[in-house]
Amino acid sequence: MSSETKEIGELPPRKKPQLAVPSNPSSSIPYYSLANPDTLTKYKTAAQISEKVLAEVSKLVVPGAKIVDICQQGDKLIEEEVAKVYRGKKINKGFSHPTTVSPSSYVTPYTPLTSDEAEANTEIKDGEAIKIQLGAQIDGFGSIVCDTVIATPEDKAGDKITGRTADLVLANYYVNELLLRLMIPPGLLTQGSEEEKAKAASQKAPTQAKITSLLEKVTKAYEVNLVESTTSWLFDHNEIEGSKKIVLAPAEGTKGEGVPEVGEVWGVETGVSLGSGKVKGLDQRATLHRRTNQTYGLKRPTSRKILNEVQKKFGIFPFSLRQLEDERDAKSGVVECVRGNVFRQYELVGDKDNSPVARYLTTLAITKNGITKLGGPPPLDLEKYESDKKIEDEEVLKILEQPLARNTGKKKSKPKKKTAKKEDDEE
Repeated sequence: MSSETKEIGELPPRKKPQLAVPSNPSSSIPYYSLANPDTLTKYKTAAQISEKVLAEVSKLVVPGAKIVDICQQGDKLIEEEVAKVYRGKKINKGFSHPTTVSPSSYVTPYTPLTSDEAEANTEIKDGEAIKIQLGAQIDGFGSIVCDTVIATPEDKAGDKITGRTADLVLANYYVNELLLRLMIPPGLLTQGSEEEKAKAASQKAPTQAKITSLLEKVTKAYEVNLVESTTSWLFDHNEIEGSKKIVLAPAEGTKGEGVPEVGEVWGVETGVSLGSGKVKGLDQRATLHRRTNQTYGLKRPTSRKILNEVQKKFGIFPFSLRQLEDERDAKSGVVECVRGNVFRQYELVGDKDNSPVARYLTTLAITKNGITKLGGPPPLDLEKYESDKKIEDEEVLKILEQPLARNTGKKKSKPKKKTAKKEDDEE
């Protein structure tokens, strides 16, 4: 989620989860480490659910559809899919992010309430760049995904997308592909002698200023701009905004911290605008929140009620007021929770020029073999987008040609002789 998602009040530093809890008394592998197969399996399961629901929700993005209806349907699907896994086990599972559907010029996730009549009636317009973001978590291991879908009438779904809309989508796609490759630690995939590998590994990771500079070569080619302060976060157990972050095109007073390393999971986000890329706060109710580690003596019964509900249903992961049992109680009770820093409030942010914005969010793991995409937007059908612009910078093109991961050389199992014989007989 973009760092430009503003907060109310200063929050204390979030306590880093304890990583030294073994999966069993005899194991030396930390329970929350990617070296523990259970951890990676849970991340992958959450990612599979997220991608499956994203695909279904994307089908609902058509002109005239109500945004709140799509959000509700997405949440329903996540609940149904989560219920199918780890049955009979006492394991925490649910949302890592509610379903949000952001209109064309919105930068941050948008999740309207059914009790706000005007927003509940907000409909998708023809040609809008709609951002869908959602996620699931299994045992505190969350995957969040985001895709940009161009709202098109069903009878024109097969038509090519051209002009500035195509420029926007293609720029965001290549910015994402480039950023994913820049997440690979130096020398990790280097081939050659041990000396060559050691030399490559000794190189420093690109600075965050260098990362922004490279990505801007892509946006310049398509005559668009990076959305300021788009932030990728280190993920951890029960944490989607960890101790490291990469901030693209940082606003004044904003900067990233740390570099990606093997054994980490990241939520990698890109944002591109047809405008200047500058952002502004929107004059709309904030409906997306997240519990903090702050304790505070809440006085209002409604405040205590929704805090208990949030702790039970969502833990520390983001939630929408729409997802709570009573929206009206939630709207009144959340005020004290935010003032007491019990909840973090995500303000709505949009493009300063009201220009269309495209976003991606991919959850990935960095292993000894490179980048493993756990969950993310589906592969883009490049044939569907037609632009008169292209990337010509040699440095960027060279990086884009690089693989995300090492070919481990695993061969597909050969068909059994019996099966092969059967095919011969059929011929």
